[in-house]
Amino acid sequence: MVVGFIFLAIGAYLLGSVPAAYLIAKWSRGIDVRQYGSGNVGTANVFTVASKRWSIPVIIFDLGKGLLPVYVAQLLQLPVYQQVIVGMAAISGHNWPVFLRFNGGRGVLTTLGIVFAFAPWLGLVLLAIAVAFLPFGKFAFGTLLALTMLPTFSWFLAEPFGITKSRNLTIGFAAILLLAIFRRLTAPRTSFTDTVSTRQLIINRVLLDRDIRDRKAWIGRTPPGVTSIEESLEESFEESLEQQKSKGKSDQ
Repeated sequence: MVVGFIFLAIGAYLLGSVPAAYLIAKWSRGIDVRQYGSGNVGTANVFTVASKRWSIPVIIFDLGKGLLPVYVAQLLQLPVYQQVIVGMAAISGHNWPVFLRFNGGRGVLTTLGIVFAFAPWLGLVLLAIAVAFLPFGKFAFGTLLALTMLPTFSWFLAEPFGITKSRNLTIGFAAILLLAIFRRLTAPRTSFTDTVSTRQLIINRVLLDRDIRDRKAWIGRTPPGVTSIEESLEESFEESLEQQKSKGKSDQ
């Protein structure tokens, strides 16, 4: 059973490392999503800088990254703490994917998938908390608040949410919260990093998941030499058309 747990954890990490957001942005718009907007390899950044329509499969896949490995662990009747470790391996894969030189996303949807595997109603409550901040442009803060409430709910409201062995699960959820904070704090440096004090940078990263308070400037970031996201998308589209024309001529 120990060998099965180890292989499952490795498989969960590799599954988590599959960068759906990166692949979708590359395929649909021809851009590296890490160089635009928030720089996150996740659904929110794909929605902002690439394609609203194609963010849907990213949502489904990233949720599945967390839900599927934990579900398999439950089928194998692994202890709760091992199920949580398998889930955290999937989050680690998403956050530090081996296929993208360990620069990935934030694991929000993957974490939600894990919570759904343990307590679906709790997952819905956490989703509602996070989404409630979306209209105010504070989704990152909403997700932090939801993650902070996660171990609190699993401990004090275990019975209403149908949670058994709440002690081990609460410890696991607390570890997932710390993992999320650690990912925010260790995000790659940007052109804005040195424009604020270290204290303010830490506060911004933990609460807002960005280096600066100006959200518009943050999500509007582009690579050097590109004046706007729209300009880059237009150039990528034109390059794609040229490639298709060239391919058509070579086939004739």
